Amino acid sequence: MKKNRTYPFTAIIGQESMKMGLILNVIDPKIGGVLVFGEKGTGKSTAVRAIANLLPEIDVVKDCPFRCDPNDPGSLCENCREKVKNGETLAIVKDKMRVVDLPVSATEDRVVGSLDIEEAIQHGKKKFDLGVLAQANRGILYVDEINLLDDHIVDLLLDSAAMGVNTVEREGISFSHPAQFILVGTMNPEEGELRPQLLDRFGFSVDIKGIKDPRQRIDIVKRRGAFEADPHEFMHEYQDAETQLSDQIVKARERLPEVTIDDDLLLTNAKIAIALEVDGHRGDLTLMKAARAMAAYKDHQAVDKEDIREVTEMVFLHRLKSLPFETTRKFNMAMVNTIIDDNGATVQDKKKAEK
Repeated sequence: MKKNRTYPFTAIIGQESMKMGLILNVIDPKIGGVLVFGEKGTGKSTAVRAIANLLPEIDVVKDCPFRCDPNDPGSLCENCREKVKNGETLAIVKDKMRVVDLPVSATEDRVVGSLDIEEAIQHGKKKFDLGVLAQANRGILYVDEINLLDDHIVDLLLDSAAMGVNTVEREGISFSHPAQFILVGTMNPEEGELRPQLLDRFGFSVDIKGIKDPRQRIDIVKRRGAFEADPHEFMHEYQDAETQLSDQIVKARERLPEVTIDDDLLLTNAKIAIALEVDGHRGDLTLMKAARAMAAYKDHQAVDKEDIREVTEMVFLHRLKSLPFETTRKFNMAMVNTIIDDNGATVQDKKKAEK
């Protein structure tokens, strides 16, 4: 049996925005993933693997290469659908959420998979070699230095992440399979940017830096040393905190469909997007999803202005217009706070008048 040597999520020091971005995406994967700006060695890959390990096992169809969800008939692959159609009962097993890495050198076939045309022509059967998108279904797809990937490959990733389906077409033969995953990309803006059209399709972005506080750096070294010396004992030390956070995330997922957001707060969302001069409406939609996920995480039945305040920068940072040669984006949180508080005061006055 393979031993689990994943560093605990709750043992990670600092990087609160990145951790919250991951948590909210796990609560609602429709948010659209996280793009992490920042330097190397700041715990990005550690946090991604830790959040996946934190979550409870999921139901998967036994022996299905796509790890289909037996509880969601609409998302089944062709083989699983055929079994159901023939009256077969899908066997169910438990499995952990996967983290799949995509190398910068990946080709299109490596990403989307490939069809064996000869097999299809000679025997009339679709033989599909799994790509990264198939392996990442119902998991997390982690792409380090995503800005160095070919734009076409990034397009494929974002299309599949948004649609939840990967379709491969070769020589008039088509094959589709579920590809529902949380996309986490990292990049250093000094090494090249992503096109604005691609940036906009990420749900969140966070800008992280190495921790400068000497005491926190000492704690990081001590914790890492303790983990490497005795992983089992270190993980046991954080087991209660891990279980508590896992339970909170699971309950938030269950609560999410019931969380409401009133029209006054939707107006706040719109005013923020307009003030930040953001193109399109994707930011508005993501802000609504993020605020609802935050409310669910806090065990609230309805979104309040603090939920909006806490997620706004993650939603809009990468959507801001940048000047030529500008490598960092400046986010005007003071202006956002003014909009939230002014509109929040209006909402409170309205509620008092209704009473």
